[in-house]
Amino acid sequence: MNNPRYRIGTCSWNYDSWVPLVYSRVQPRAADYLGEYARHFGTVEIDSWFYRIPDKRSVLEYAAAVPESFSFTCKVPQEITLTHHRQKKKSDPLEFNPTFLSKDRFMQFLESIEPLLPRIDAIMFEFEYLNKQKMAGPQQFMERMGGFLRQLPIGLPYAIEPRNKNYLGADWFWFLAQHKTAHVFSQKLYMPNIWEVYQQHRDIIHQHDRTVIRLMGGDRKQIEEKTGNQWDRVVEPRDQEKEKIAGMVASLVGKMFAILSINNHYEGCAPITARDLAEMIEKRVGKP
Repeated sequence: MNNPRYRIGTCSWNYDSWVPLVYSRVQPRAADYLGEYARHFGTVEIDSWFYRIPDKRSVLEYAAAVPESFSFTCKVPQEITLTHHRQKKKSDPLEFNPTFLSKDRFMQFLESIEPLLPRIDAIMFEFEYLNKQKMAGPQQFMERMGGFLRQLPIGLPYAIEPRNKNYLGADWFWFLAQHKTAHVFSQKLYMPNIWEVYQQHRDIIHQHDRTVIRLMGGDRKQIEEKTGNQWDRVVEPRDQEKEKIAGMVASLVGKMFAILSINNHYEGCAPITARDLAEMIEKRVGKP
C-alpha cells in the first residue's frame, strides 16, 4: 500500500488477534511484528510513545525491522500535551502540568527518536478535549501553540490534533498554514465528520503540504464488548462513511501528501478497513 501521494496504515500494530490476517504467528514483543506488518502496509502509527519517551534501543529496533521505504507517524508524549495532570476523580482540583508545551521536554523526546526521524511522516500533538478551565478558547490555544512552535526546530513534520470541535474554524486552518504545520483529522465520537470539516475549509487546507486522517470510531467500550478485544473481524461496518473518506482522500492527494491511520475501534479490525479503503481510493486516483 505504498503510493507517493498517500500512505495507509493502522494505529499501532501489536495485536495477537491479527494472526493470520497480517501475521503468521504470535510474537513475544511489538518490535517482532513490525517486519511482517511492513509486507502489508507502508506506514504505521506509534501509539506507545504517547505514554513515555522511548529509549533509543527500541527506536533503533523499529528502524532495523522495516525496509527503507516504510514510514511512521508518532504521537508526542502526553506530558507535553496535557494542560493539567489527569484527575483520578472528577471532583479532584485541577493541578497544572509544568511540562505542558515544554520545549526542553520536547527536545528530549526528539533526541530519543532521532534515528527514526528521516522516516517519520508526522510528529503528532494529540490534545484531549479542553474545557474552559483548561483553555479559555481557540484563540488562547493558538497563542500557546504558536509560541511553542516558534521555539522548535524548523522543517520537521509537525501535526496537531485538537479535540474541541469549536476550534476547527478558518482561523485554525490559517494558523496551521502560517506555521507550516499539518492538521490531524479525527473521525471519532463527539467530533464533526471529517469530510464536512474538509469541505468547509478546503481552500485553506489545500495550502498545507500534508494532512493526517485518523479513523477512531464511536463508543470504545461498546465495540470492545462486541469484539471481546479480538480485533479480527468487522463488527460495526461503516461503508457509507468509508466512501466519503475515500473521496476526501482522493481530493486531498491532488494537493498534498496524506496519511491515513485506522484504529481497530473504527470497525473492529483495522487491517480489513485499511484494505477496503485502499481499494476505494485506488478506484478514484489510480495505482502509482
